[in-house]
Amino acid sequence: MNVLLLKEPREGGSGPDPYIKELSTYGHKATLIPVLSFKFVSLDTLSEKLFQPEKYGGLIFTSPRAVEAVKICLGVNNKKEVWENLKDKWNAKTVYVVGKATASLVEEVGLSPLGEDTGTADVLSRLILEREDSNIMPLFFPCGSIKREVLPTALRENGIPLETLTVYQTAQHPDLEKNLTNYFTQQGVPASIAVFSPSGVNFCLETVRRLSGPQLSQIKFAAIGPTTADALAAEGLTVSGSAEKPTAQHLAAAIAQAL
Repeated sequence: MNVLLLKEPREGGSGPDPYIKELSTYGHKATLIPVLSFKFVSLDTLSEKLFQPEKYGGLIFTSPRAVEAVKICLGVNNKKEVWENLKDKWNAKTVYVVGKATASLVEEVGLSPLGEDTGTADVLSRLILEREDSNIMPLFFPCGSIKREVLPTALRENGIPLETLTVYQTAQHPDLEKNLTNYFTQQGVPASIAVFSPSGVNFCLETVRRLSGPQLSQIKFAAIGPTTADALAAEGLTVSGSAEKPTAQHLAAAIAQAL
């Protein structure tokens, strides 16, 4: 059956997208349509803070895109050599992450992540609260313009100092509507649509409703996690499957079960 994945291609990966590959093992044909476009911002400030580990109690990354911003900073003016000397100072603290995708990118820049099995910012905030107290120096949290306030709120309410910096801005992909129209014209209404963020729900739903028409109710909607599932439900859609963890294996299993 046809499955539409509303997500960006994986970062810098060669070979097939892991979600497409996993779904093919269940006999489903998946197509990927990018929903979001990103613009990196405040990279000079980010670079400055990355090279002052002594001012912070640790790092927090909740998205692969934030780590990409770090990679860009390290690639400017041969800063990798300086980073080689500094990364151990960050590793002496804790580098918190959400999910395996973010963890693997953090490892690529020489840092040791903690929290890759936390699938949401909510779960990560609980891990941080178990390990840290209000006496630490601020945790540094490079993030996107559309971030949920769950983690900052939980930390601040418990007295954990936090410094956030927006390092990328999120917008709708310029070709989203055209790509969706082409997909529905050529392949028809998919058996399942998987959504990977609340932003994906906001940016895609109106077009999907229009293109699906009366067949909308036949589509099995799947979510990468509870936050996205809530966003779908808030729009009056039935969520037929939600990944237990934000991985290709877990999402493919949820979709296969729904279909």
